[in-house]
Amino acid sequence: MATASTTHDRAPFIDGEWESGDGVIEVTDLADGGVFARVSAADREQAESALAAAEGAQAALADTTIPERVAWLETIAAELRERKAELAAVIVHEAGKPIASARGEVESAAERFERAVGEARNLTGEYRQGTTASHEGWRTMTVPEPIGTVLCITPYNYPLSTTALQVAPALAAGNSVVLKPASKTPVSAAILAEIISATGIPDGGFNFVPGHASDIGDVLAGSSAVNAIAMTGSSAAGEHVARESGIVNLHMELGGNAPAVVFPDADLDATAGACAKGALKYAGQRCSAVSRVLAHEEIHDTLVAAIDDAIDEWPAGDLFDEETALGPLISTEQADWVEELVADARERGARLVRGGERDDQFVEPTLLADVPRDARIVREEQFGPVIPVTKIESADDAVAVANASDLALDAAVFTADHDRAMDVAERIDAGAVRINGAPSHGLGDVPFGGNKRSGINREGIGVSIEQFVRRKSIVL
Repeated sequence: MATASTTHDRAPFIDGEWESGDGVIEVTDLADGGVFARVSAADREQAESALAAAEGAQAALADTTIPERVAWLETIAAELRERKAELAAVIVHEAGKPIASARGEVESAAERFERAVGEARNLTGEYRQGTTASHEGWRTMTVPEPIGTVLCITPYNYPLSTTALQVAPALAAGNSVVLKPASKTPVSAAILAEIISATGIPDGGFNFVPGHASDIGDVLAGSSAVNAIAMTGSSAAGEHVARESGIVNLHMELGGNAPAVVFPDADLDATAGACAKGALKYAGQRCSAVSRVLAHEEIHDTLVAAIDDAIDEWPAGDLFDEETALGPLISTEQADWVEELVADARERGARLVRGGERDDQFVEPTLLADVPRDARIVREEQFGPVIPVTKIESADDAVAVANASDLALDAAVFTADHDRAMDVAERIDAGAVRINGAPSHGLGDVPFGGNKRSGINREGIGVSIEQFVRRKSIVL
């Protein structure tokens, strides 16, 4: 298991060297209480040094071959698996994730680096002949080249697998990387940085700068040395980064408020299980979480009862117990926010069916019925273990309620009618809609991302690589 001393000594990592920062990030232990680790925090000068190192390494990275990059990616994946037990324990402590889920996250990160291997090998250009009357003799090679430096800004909720989703395609495409992890969960990212540093990537090709966004965020996002920004986080944070950045490729997956639309002909027991899983996995702290259930008025009460039963399958307890499915929220501030949204819904007339209590950072799985449409929880991102159920009258009504939010990342539709499923899925404004299942993004083989305030562009190993290269046309 990573310790406070080792993580403190080994961060930040800049231009091939481990440094110490003037400040310290104290990482809360969400499993045992107290402080889990103290990580050196990069200051503004170190952030600028990391950017300069990445910019200076661009030529060396661009000169690397695909087989060289493949070797890095394969080594990283193998080492992640070798240190799986250590990394899973770290994620339990710093992110408050149950051990079974944390172990799955490590495996997901390794698989994402492996998936980048296949995509890197398929990174090819093309040959074209002139097709217009004045260009009959033209012969053109369109060649992919690295975009330059990719700034990766990663979230606390999936501190390893989301980092892999950004870093793996950036390296696969031959870019230099500056990684800024979430300040609440930097330890797993520090271990990943240690793994990457041992692969033989040219100095400056990978840089790790843990730190508080208030100290170094604008230095990183506003730098002319950055050519692309990959970010997963809240919509407000993403908008701030977008304002600070210059002419760069923005690649952002931001907030979500996924509706699950349920019609009377759906399998209600299966639907209830999917809604519970979609809402309660990692205590709802996922941008793709089922954040609101829009149930047809004919089956509203029946579905609420079925969801109530399904919640029994999500027990809380010791985070290192294999049976534990629910843990605490990341901070007391997040618990305050969830509590505020629940209180607002109840004040407006929502009926509390289950839960509603809180013990510090742990919020009970909470089920609300008859939630009015003007409740804030129907429009705003909650990031907590709450399932609000709102009545709808028809497909048109469901689409109108679903699209009333300014967040448009994910959605789900539950029905046995294929035509209705496709009709509603096509009309809901979201980056992805899953039919008869909770939203899920997989390992990055399916492009995903949001509309409106939920993001810019799409993520996925292959599509991210395309975002991190630019096409150069060489005309003969």
